[in-house]
Amino acid sequence: MKIRPIDDRVLVAPQEERYLGSLVIPDSAKEKPVIGEVIAIGNDYDNEGPLLSSIVKVGDKVIYGKYAGEAVELAGEKYLIISRSDLLAVIDRD
Repeated sequence: MKIRPIDDRVLVAPQEERYLGSLVIPDSAKEKPVIGEVIAIGNDYDNEGPLLSSIVKVGDKVIYGKYAGEAVELAGEKYLIISRSDLLAVIDRD
């Protein structure tokens, strides 16, 4: 099953933080991830400026607002559907 965002939304797979060692941190103490990988992009929507497809591409790593988006779980995988306005930056691959 595939998810295809609508309008100016982006489907992002949040990157969970990994901890080294044997220290266990309870879920209530963990920070929400703010970096994720773009899985799918909605339709281009040009009322706000440049086209969405010219800003982000599938596979890009992005930074988004801490409380941005709507959480969705599909086939055991967690995703966020994020509006264009909640995307803060694209991490360039150097």
